Amino acid sequence: MQNPRPQLLIIDALNLIRRLHAVQVQQALTPAQALIATRANLINTCKKLLANSEPTHAIAVFDGEVHSWRKEVYPAYKEGRTPMPEELRDGLAELQDAFWECGVDALLSQTDEADDLIATLASGIAQHDARATIISTDKGFCQLLCPQIQIRDHFNKRWLDAAFVQQQYGVTPAQLVDFWALTGIGGSNIKGVPGIGPKTATTLLLQHGTLAALLSACEQEDATKPLLKLRQHRDEALLAQRLVRLQRDIPLGFNLREIRYPPQPDRAE
Repeated sequence: MQNPRPQLLIIDALNLIRRLHAVQVQQALTPAQALIATRANLINTCKKLLANSEPTHAIAVFDGEVHSWRKEVYPAYKEGRTPMPEELRDGLAELQDAFWECGVDALLSQTDEADDLIATLASGIAQHDARATIISTDKGFCQLLCPQIQIRDHFNKRWLDAAFVQQQYGVTPAQLVDFWALTGIGGSNIKGVPGIGPKTATTLLLQHGTLAALLSACEQEDATKPLLKLRQHRDEALLAQRLVRLQRDIPLGFNLREIRYPPQPDRAE
């Protein structure tokens, strides 16, 4: 019998865990009780995700203690973010085991951010005309949207699809990186172009299409006021574009056989 076309489920592990843990913390539990409850909810949630998506392959991707290349080129990257609660950080190994208990392997890198690993996984499988579903509330993944890649916001029970992007930003998924290059992303402390907000960014991209076209237009004599702002802050926009764009070519060091779901003994594909 021919093997089914791969359907890869990618779980943004810390995105899921931190939200599950935050719910437990609100229940006035002790730190130890909150961790136990988080683990139980994580297993239940993972089983639901597996049942709903019926994947042939599955993986949970964790952020390690990474000093990323983004921090190297922009030291203020993610400055001011609320740190992970200490008890949760101490319990991560146990929560990682919860995924294994569900038959889902875990990926944790000491050199790359989870977002870039997820982008590489999803884009790699899409290139082979297979499908990937990313479980995350992180809208940054919307830049990856294509017929082979979909994003599920489990907590708000919605798909972060092209229609969502259009409603939220007024642009296409392919324009999102350039949109954020203009507006910045507050949660990552990426600044963008001072004086250009979401509405102006949308208008500019609807008129010109891409940041490259905008940078060309801002050099013209009849450049409008927003384009003059872009001319003045060209370097900031290009830096933001670089920071926002997810990497899709990280060497992963494993193949699909190793993350099959349910796990199977090694045999020829």
